[in-house]
Amino acid sequence: MPTLFRFLTVLAMIAAVVYGSLLALSVLVVPREREVTVRIPSEKLNPPKTDTQ
Repeated sequence: MPTLFRFLTVLAMIAAVVYGSLLALSVLVVPREREVTVRIPSEKLNPPKTDTQ
């Protein structure tokens, strides 16, 4: 039983570190705002018409 308890404790500590680092990243890091331009091929906007009957 002590081995299982130690294993679960280590897993809980690893989960706490991961959760804490994700929380710190979401609170402390501010993303830079910038303009984004994405080119869309005309084939996607105006697909060729198929002759279906």
